[in-house]
Amino acid sequence: MAEQTEGEIQIDASPQEVLAVISDYEAYPEWAEGIKRAEVKKKDSQGRPSEVSFEVSQMGVGAKYTLAYTYRAKDGGVSWTTTAASGAVKDIKGEYGLEPSGNGTTVTYRTTIEPAIPMMGFMKRQAEKMIIGIALEGLKKRVESL
Repeated sequence: MAEQTEGEIQIDASPQEVLAVISDYEAYPEWAEGIKRAEVKKKDSQGRPSEVSFEVSQMGVGAKYTLAYTYRAKDGGVSWTTTAASGAVKDIKGEYGLEPSGNGTTVTYRTTIEPAIPMMGFMKRQAEKMIIGIALEGLKKRVESL
């Protein structure tokens, strides 16, 4: 079983405000490093994106993948899993957990990425840590600037 990598950050906004930015997938190319395109393919019964295709490129490595999203109750976060992938990525699973904390929200990002090319475990976890760090900092900057 693959190990999850995780990171955490404090954001000065409510879980509802943080989730609104997280679930605005089509805006990711404006602020999320490496995401070139995002397109909502399906929505759930509440009108939230439930399947989104992405085109990414980081450090000269590209991938296209589609993720299926499941939302937690009471703005508690969102999790995802791959429905299709090509390029540098075979499979992605992950989640954003959102917990009210003081005047803001503690955001925990967990992910497991299976690359399409063989990669030593240590290198894979280091890449996941870098991706998580970039994602959390970008999310914080985006949410707090709105």
